[in-house]
Amino acid sequence: MSFKTIIIVIISVLVTLVLMNNTDEVDFWLFGDARIPKLAILGSMFGLGLIVGFILGRPKKKVVEETYDDNQNDIKIIRDNNHNDLSDEDREYIR
Repeated sequence: MSFKTIIIVIISVLVTLVLMNNTDEVDFWLFGDARIPKLAILGSMFGLGLIVGFILGRPKKKVVEETYDDNQNDIKIIRDNNHNDLSDEDREYIR
């Protein structure tokens, strides 16, 4: 088993133990009093934490900036000048 799998199993067991030992009902205020099992509150908060952690843990998208290279003609001139400096053997190799 890999390290990641072992950690996932340990966390799953711990979450299950905590949820199963907190099944009694509590008064919960959500725009009004309600008696809700601790299991539902803890489970929903754990699920919400997983979702938020997944969203915040994703790699960010890279932004590609488009730029205009004004030196494009200069590069062509440099290539043409370098072409004259090549030997016949080098020209054959490039082709």
